[in-house]
Amino acid sequence: MSFRSVLLASALLGVRALPTQLEARAPSNSNKVIIQLFEWTWDSIAAECRDFIGPAGYGYVQVSPPQETITGGQWWTDYQPVSYTLSGKRGDRNAFANMVATCHAAGVGVIADTIWNHMAGIDSGTGTAGSSFTHYDYPGTYQIQDFHHCGLESGDDIVNYSSRQEVQTCELVNLADLATDTEYVRGRLAQYGNDLLSLGVDGFRLDAAKHIASDDIANIMGRLSFRPYVTQEVIYGDGEPITPSEYTKNGDVQEFRYTHTIKDAFLNSGIQQLFDLESKGWVPGSSANVFVTNHDTERNGDSLNHNSPNNAYVTATIFSLAHPYGTPSILSSYQFSNNDDGAPNGGYGTCAADGGGLNGWLCQHRWLAIRNMVAFRNTVGTGELNYWISPQSQQIAFGRGAAGFVALNNADYEWSQTFTTPLPNGRYCDVIGAEVVNGVCTGTSYTVSGGTFYGTVPARSSLAIHVNARV
Repeated sequence: MSFRSVLLASALLGVRALPTQLEARAPSNSNKVIIQLFEWTWDSIAAECRDFIGPAGYGYVQVSPPQETITGGQWWTDYQPVSYTLSGKRGDRNAFANMVATCHAAGVGVIADTIWNHMAGIDSGTGTAGSSFTHYDYPGTYQIQDFHHCGLESGDDIVNYSSRQEVQTCELVNLADLATDTEYVRGRLAQYGNDLLSLGVDGFRLDAAKHIASDDIANIMGRLSFRPYVTQEVIYGDGEPITPSEYTKNGDVQEFRYTHTIKDAFLNSGIQQLFDLESKGWVPGSSANVFVTNHDTERNGDSLNHNSPNNAYVTATIFSLAHPYGTPSILSSYQFSNNDDGAPNGGYGTCAADGGGLNGWLCQHRWLAIRNMVAFRNTVGTGELNYWISPQSQQIAFGRGAAGFVALNNADYEWSQTFTTPLPNGRYCDVIGAEVVNGVCTGTSYTVSGGTFYGTVPARSSLAIHVNARV
């Protein structure tokens, strides 16, 4: 019996029903913030998990796609698979397994960026592990019958996003579209997923999930050895028939409307509108994975980025970590002059001890305000949003349960007033610009007495205090 026949037979026998309750395998009971270490090598991620990410309280690290891809220095080559051999620009299988184990030892889960929608978009070549291929023939993996050939547009490329069939069976910018509605392809993708899980991977980010029918994803997940954490890239489009809510049955959904709203609020219309995000008609916060920016949006202008004016990127990230809506992801990326630019320094991520980046890297996850707000989020947990005030459109403040309080000033002048807070009496370090070292705050601190404190929020900045940063 051929490898293909064996895989098809095992796939038909192995399908099982998905659990009705999501069973994401969190790395701890309280640490949920995800870092997207974009384009970092496996060895550099392992070192960063051990030296910083774990001690800082991050819950997950999202890593670039681990499978064999087309060759090339551009970042997007990582999103054109050639085989499911774990060998690429980031490292080989042993380095990947060591990275997962090292991150786990530091208390950090690993989410692998995973591509189930397509293979390569070029006519032929040799992959990063030496595999030869053509557009619809990947020896030992897929042949021409394993792909959609929609026949709806010239060249089979997606043109009309108002057509569900076209979006989910035609090709996304010429990328060979896998027939995820067929038994063999479903079984082969599940085999790849199970291989990653066998190495300890805790979750998948499903790239281009919008281009796969939600039921196809559910079927593939039903073949996995256990239910991992899943976050799905489903970009909302006005008037389009495919909606993010269709995919919540499979796990979290990346809510791009959040990203666009954050950009508009901090650059234009005002942050006052950000109070009740559950009422905006998006996916529920319990099913949303949210970010101020990711690797795509920082390049295409659909979000804020580290070059945004008036400190908006940092202030918006503080908001994202303080507000209870969704599971937040923090992009840690690199400087680029061209949208195609791949990672600097051979992909080996390097950061300075003071929180800055080295060798072309930005290391946003180490920036003082961002890393301290991760501790803020871990401290407040699921605490309710309370004590909301907004004296004008660009100023907001709110509490989280009885454990934390934050004020954000997106105006061009400082904001001083007496704030009402749920925090108990005590002296608190403002973690936006300082931290507690040996019981002493290295910067500004505030005294809460009788449920109030008098504070000053600088222009285009923030203030944040929590019960685990008391002096």
